Amino acid sequence: MLRIEHLTKTFGDKKAVDDLSLHIAPGEIYGFIGHNGAGKTTTLKSCTGILNFDEGEIFIKGMSIKENPLECKKLLAYIPDNPDLYDYMSGVKFLNFIADVFAVPTAQRRERIDKYAELFEIKGSLGDSIQSYSHGMKQKLAIISALIHSPELVILDEPFVGLDPKSAFTLKQIMREICNNGGAIFFSTHVLEVAEKLCDKIAIIKNGKLIRSGTMEEVKGDSSLESVFLELEG
Repeated sequence: MLRIEHLTKTFGDKKAVDDLSLHIAPGEIYGFIGHNGAGKTTTLKSCTGILNFDEGEIFIKGMSIKENPLECKKLLAYIPDNPDLYDYMSGVKFLNFIADVFAVPTAQRRERIDKYAELFEIKGSLGDSIQSYSHGMKQKLAIISALIHSPELVILDEPFVGLDPKSAFTLKQIMREICNNGGAIFFSTHVLEVAEKLCDKIAIIKNGKLIRSGTMEEVKGDSSLESVFLELEG
């Protein structure tokens, strides 16, 4: 679903990502962990086509994000760690705007908006201005907007920050449902307990370099993910 081959991205004299290669297969929830500034967000933004990169290649369902950016973006959704929404819009207008961008038919968008707004318990607030939303409500709206075109690949940067426990549980269920239907999830998180319970595979990055990856059992063995991460971080 997502193949990262020898990705390198430099900012000035600093290599934010250094020769990174990963493969996220259909059906997998793939966790991406590392300290602040390790290169996680740079990698995720490169995968979505937001950032250009210096070397390497990124493929989504066999298509290059550089050579076929629009076709790739139709297949994916990205939820940043701090979503920028149009505060002057109401929640429902924003969702319809995103549905228009992805050409989602009227009947399907209504069904999906109703479904996810109900699950995340913001249906009664969709008519309100986004400006009036709390941080958690904005995060929920961003998640719904990302799901509205039924993406096959969902890329998330710290998706659980700001969510209440029930909404976090709902998001985990949706992530697993996407994978059960043949999609894939690639997400960064600092919540190692969540990663350990949720992920099929994990990658640990340090100073832009991949230092360990594989199935959860391969990465952590008989230890906890937290202890392995702290040991690798030195």
